[in-house]
Order: sequence, then C-alpha cells, then structure tokens
Amino acid sequence: MLFLQPLYEYIFHTYATRVNHFALIKLILYSLDKTLFYFIIFVIIRLCWLLFIRHRRTLKSEACVWIFAFYVILLLMLTVFRDTYFPWQLTFNFHRDLSEINLVFMKETIKLTHGQSLLDFFYNSLGNVLWFIPFGLLFPEVIQKNKMGVTVIVGACLSICIEGLQFILETGVSDIDDVFFNVCGAIIGFIIYKIIYRFLIRKNSSFMKK
Repeated sequence: MLFLQPLYEYIFHTYATRVNHFALIKLILYSLDKTLFYFIIFVIIRLCWLLFIRHRRTLKSEACVWIFAFYVILLLMLTVFRDTYFPWQLTFNFHRDLSEINLVFMKETIKLTHGQSLLDFFYNSLGNVLWFIPFGLLFPEVIQKNKMGVTVIVGACLSICIEGLQFILETGVSDIDDVFFNVCGAIIGFIIYKIIYRFLIRKNSSFMKK
C-alpha cells in the first residue's frame, strides 16, 4: 500500500482476530489505497484537459465528474483489479472454459441462502445493488442527459464488462445475477436522481416567482 499502510497495520493488529471476514476489510482498504493512486492520475489529466477546453461545466456538474471518476475507479478495484496494483501485474486467462460463467438466473444466489453465513448472500445481492446506486445517481449528471434508458444500458454494459474482466483475470465469479442486481441499483440511483432533479427545479421555480 502507498497511502493506507499505517491504517491497515493498526486495524490488522487490533481487529484481525476479533472480526469475522477480515479479508473483506483488507480488500476494502487495499482497494481504497489503489483508488487514491489512480484518482490522483485522473486529477492531473482532468486539470490538464480543463486548461485547453473552452466550454466548461458548472461547478456542480464538474464536481459530479470527479466524484463519478472516484466511484468508478473504486468499483473496478473492488471487483476486478483486486490482486494487482499496476497494469503490468495483470495475468490474463483466456484459456478458461465459458461453462464456468453462470448464466442460470438466481441459481447461485439461491444457493447462498442455504449457507452457514448470510453475509455472502446479502453482499452478493444487496451489495451489488448498493454499489450501482451511485452510478444511476451520478451518470445522468456526468453526461448531462437525464434519460433512464441510456443510464440503464450503460450501467448494464459496465456490469457485463466487470463480469467479463473477472472471468478473464480470475478475480471473481462471473454471474448473470450480478448483472441483474447491478442494473437494479442503477435504476434505483436514477430514480433518486430524478427526485432530486425535480425538487431542485421546483425550488428554483418558486424562488424565481418570488
């Protein structure tokens, strides 16, 4: 780790033997550390880009772009690039049999309900929904188009890309259920975005009338 090593060592020595599924905490901290590194690269590139363009976004819209970038990087680090820090460390496994991809809807999710711990079930279902809510919430503002269809399609494509990369890199289980839950999260996020959007429009209209 480049940034969070002291924090990780403190948490490890304090809670490693007390907390179940400590590997999940390690994954989150490791992913956050990598996200900070690549987000700094994004910031540098974005600032250089802003120096050369004429038509700039509003401050609110630009802030959404930065938050969205951080979110996407963190999402990829948590789901795809779990075991590596730099691109040259990646190992591709194109020899894998496509039969290892689960295409039977809800097959693996239902299996998790019969396990000893329900944490895996909630992480697989609710977790996948929650992780894509920010996508539905931020993406319309980033592309400056409040179209649910576009948001859902792009969200589904992102989810499919994640599942495909997990398969090739062997960093996760490629499952159609994940795509379904991710799309549900994107839809929920977009609904929240529309509610906020309409509220702000009504608020601005009331202010202008005054």
